[in-house]
Amino acid sequence: MNLKMVEYLFNVFKDVTKLKWYTIAIVSVLFILSLFLMATYKRQNLSTKAIVYGGLSIALSFTLSFIKLYRMPQGGSITPASMLPLFVYSYIFGPAAGIIAGVAYGILQLIQESYVVHWAQLLLDYPLAFGASGLAGFFKKSLPAGIVVGGLGRFFFHFVSGFVFFASYAPKGMNPVWYSAVYNATYLGPDLIVCLIVTLIPGIKKAIEQLKKGV
Repeated sequence: MNLKMVEYLFNVFKDVTKLKWYTIAIVSVLFILSLFLMATYKRQNLSTKAIVYGGLSIALSFTLSFIKLYRMPQGGSITPASMLPLFVYSYIFGPAAGIIAGVAYGILQLIQESYVVHWAQLLLDYPLAFGASGLAGFFKKSLPAGIVVGGLGRFFFHFVSGFVFFASYAPKGMNPVWYSAVYNATYLGPDLIVCLIVTLIPGIKKAIEQLKKGV
């Protein structure tokens, strides 16, 4: 393994060391409690299952979000399908549950590493943007379609936040609206593609469909 590869791997996992103790505690409780409830209660009603799987999905997405394959200079990154657990959760339990889980995930991201310049920007970049992942729940017959729509929903809120609150980052002479669109598409597009590719892996695709049937 050459030095450049070592440096890249260090950069990929660098943000894991920045996790705050209280966010680690929150995610750990969500993960352990969800696993405990799954193992303890064999016959759960739909609402209980939604809570259990929601906690697990939030914990998994949050953990994966700190493994960054590529990071943008002004925020945003490409991750190993960190949004996929939330998309799958929405696909199985529907848009209402998915939106709630997405908003909870956004608040968790806000607690861990917020960048806030205005209260409206906070709403756009955290609860609204991540809550939009729940739109995947409207596509009960096609997870890939749900992922695309949920991803576009997230893109929309980051896009609006970008040209309204971060126009100063646009290169001289470049329209802030165009800059925001290109900037956000640069990392959200590949991140979405990674999610889609993972769902096409036969073993994972089969596991998702079996999980859906089981609830």
